[in-house]
Amino acid sequence: MSPAGARPTALLAQRVDQPVAPAEEVTQTASSMVETVAEALPRVGLAVVVVLVGWILDRAVRWGLRSWLRRRRTPSFANVMSKVGGWAVLAIAVFAALAVAFPSVQPVDLLAGLGIFSLAIGFAFQDILENTLSGVLLLFRQPFRSGDQVRVLDQEGTVEAITIRETRIITFDGELVVVPNRDVYKSVIVVPTHGPIRRLSFEIGIAYENDARQAVEVVTAALATVEGVASQPAPQAIVTELGVSTVDIRATVWADSREGEALLVLHDAITTVKEALDARGIEMPADIVALQATPSLRAALQGDADVTPGGGVRPAG
Repeated sequence: MSPAGARPTALLAQRVDQPVAPAEEVTQTASSMVETVAEALPRVGLAVVVVLVGWILDRAVRWGLRSWLRRRRTPSFANVMSKVGGWAVLAIAVFAALAVAFPSVQPVDLLAGLGIFSLAIGFAFQDILENTLSGVLLLFRQPFRSGDQVRVLDQEGTVEAITIRETRIITFDGELVVVPNRDVYKSVIVVPTHGPIRRLSFEIGIAYENDARQAVEVVTAALATVEGVASQPAPQAIVTELGVSTVDIRATVWADSREGEALLVLHDAITTVKEALDARGIEMPADIVALQATPSLRAALQGDADVTPGGGVRPAG
């Protein structure tokens, strides 16, 4: 090799060995970042478009599912399921956007990251997720529906709606009670309006001197005349107990299962039964209390002795 050919190689080696100036290094780094951003901008823009399309599809799916489900299920079921369907579509769009924006990231890596993220979210929002799952299970099981009257957790009223997180109840006093779905799902639920009618009962006490069989006939006949009392099952009157001062009869009728209508029927039934028993001369006495005179009471009544404040007797004189 000639000396002339070796000189450029030596100069190149010398330039490589020479350190790059800090200003030149910053310029190169900035230029590299600009080039990276410029290359990523189309992908980021496309990812934004994918998310936007996903959001539009989310709204369309919600509207379509809500309209379709309302014709087949309850409004609460339609509202919650349409939201879940919309969220699923939006989640798919977000994953697609991430794949477009970061093509080097494999789908398996995204799923692994989703698993770790879901685990963290599960611990952080345990109560919210539990209420959401309980709400979905309540909507699928449907132990009650919007408009039903229920008793749960010492609360009683009309179910206004079952949302994704809570059950909303309007009490008979007009107050709104919001109960978390998980508490509703884990508790005993009483639904008086599950059927069109329900049983109502009240107690009647008649005097021992009266004929119990006659009283039962009078009560049964009176109940059959009350407006709102169902003919089937028929009204009943049954002797249930021999009390201290009365023979107790339990009157039973079936009426509208809604609270307001049931209370009105019960009012009319009690009033009608009392009027019928009074008309037949059947006495309904109050509780009889027997008093036994003590020595101090007799002494106080006779006035032949002094009674101490503690109830003792002190001879007069």
